[in-house]
Amino acid sequence: MEQNKKIEIFDSTLRDGAQSEGINFSIEDKLSIVKALDAFGVTYIEAGNPGSNPKDLEFFSKVNELKLNSTLVAFGSTRRKDIKAQDDQNVKSLLDAKTSVVAIFGKSWKLHVTEIINTTPQENLNMINDTVSYLKSQGKKVVYDAEHFFDGYKADPEYALETLKSAYDGGATTLVLCDTNGGSFPYEVYNITKSVVEKFPHAVIGIHCHNDSSVAEANSIMAVTAGAKHVQGTFIGYGERCGNTNLSALIPSLQLKMGYDCVPADNMHLLTDTSRLIAEISNVSLSRFMPYVGASAFTHKAGMHADGVLKVQSSFEHINPESVGNERKFVLSEIAGRNVLVNKIKNYFPDLTKDSPKVIDILNQIKAMEKDGYQFESAEATFLLIVYKALGLYVPQFELINYKTSTEVPSEKLLSATAVVKIKVNEKSELTCAQGDGPVNALDLALRKALEVFYPSLAKMSLIDYKVRVLDSKEATAAKVRVLISSTDGNEVWSTVGVSTDLIEASFKALVDSIEYKLMSDKKIISNGN
Repeated sequence: MEQNKKIEIFDSTLRDGAQSEGINFSIEDKLSIVKALDAFGVTYIEAGNPGSNPKDLEFFSKVNELKLNSTLVAFGSTRRKDIKAQDDQNVKSLLDAKTSVVAIFGKSWKLHVTEIINTTPQENLNMINDTVSYLKSQGKKVVYDAEHFFDGYKADPEYALETLKSAYDGGATTLVLCDTNGGSFPYEVYNITKSVVEKFPHAVIGIHCHNDSSVAEANSIMAVTAGAKHVQGTFIGYGERCGNTNLSALIPSLQLKMGYDCVPADNMHLLTDTSRLIAEISNVSLSRFMPYVGASAFTHKAGMHADGVLKVQSSFEHINPESVGNERKFVLSEIAGRNVLVNKIKNYFPDLTKDSPKVIDILNQIKAMEKDGYQFESAEATFLLIVYKALGLYVPQFELINYKTSTEVPSEKLLSATAVVKIKVNEKSELTCAQGDGPVNALDLALRKALEVFYPSLAKMSLIDYKVRVLDSKEATAAKVRVLISSTDGNEVWSTVGVSTDLIEASFKALVDSIEYKLMSDKKIISNGN
């Protein structure tokens, strides 16, 4: 890779990402994220502000014990006004962090100089230069973050450039232009970055964007196009307010589509797993619609789209999903075609073709059921049961005779409903009653209790998610509802769906399908051949 195509990736998940509402990393969380980022191959990991709290100081003492390929960075501000850098406690804490690189932020916008930190423009320049010079004298490489640079440049370009010169003259090797308010647009970022690159030809110019105008990645790309060689962001876009540049979207765009060298090429397939791991550690759901790494990033629903991508992958996909560790998926719906259906069940029935009469019958049934309110995108177990029934391979594992529920008011805690279920297995009947936290929970307990007499393996099965969607709210209490249930036996997770104008009936349909799927899988009646 040409040297002018090399981009330094500076990840700020542990600092800027930790400033996102609802995120609070423990020391162990931060260590786990450092390991994940290092394995993926980012250049710099901004590990936090050691002067902000004791937890970060303890973290730095532990993280320095790790053997990393990425470079750790401690973050802090310029010295306070009217004191020496060596006397500033926050500056001292940066040395205590024992990282080879420090990132220092300073003011670029006169508004902040005079109104926020209440000093003079000249003293602000001194604060920048003194801090960088002192850290440089202590053997540190300094990355200078020019806070509010774009706003400052638009208000007073001469002063904004002076602040960069103060940092550069002090020994900063990297000058990072920050769109701290997230209000700049791509054409502004390009023009301003280009002028800075021309002004400081021997410095590494960086970009740090926030997403308040929903253009953080676009702004970062335009900065790189203008000559920036250093990009800051957070791995899945978390950060103050609306977040930061999403590195999981930016890195593949730069590397796979624009030819830049951001991370080792052999590591790009780790992108999706790394994103999902960081989301899990952060205890935040990763949007399924997130570019490149989301669960729906390469999911095809429309029949024409699915048919096209099955013939020519690039017809409806901008990259190969495997290149970023994701996967292509097809979902069944009323707008899907026979090719999608065949592709979806090929692991179960490899001999079926799109022209098989049974395939046409199954597709027609799917479309009719979706018109009635069913949806199979997230209910593959119910979908498979439909396929097995249509092919004459369905083997009912029990017969439901009847059921009833009652709700008690007032009720015991977590025992607000009672359900009675009667089933038959091999001509033997079982009648069972159970109490639960609501009628659906009571039905679940009663049905599984009755069936466990015949199928002990159901004791390991549990319901882990339950969602209700009102389909036609204008019908008020007579509206149809769709219930989606997710279940697990500790090894596999599967989902089923039921639809009815009666919430209990819709729930029970989904529940019965869930148990039928489990029992048929246990008996290898349903098997994908793997």
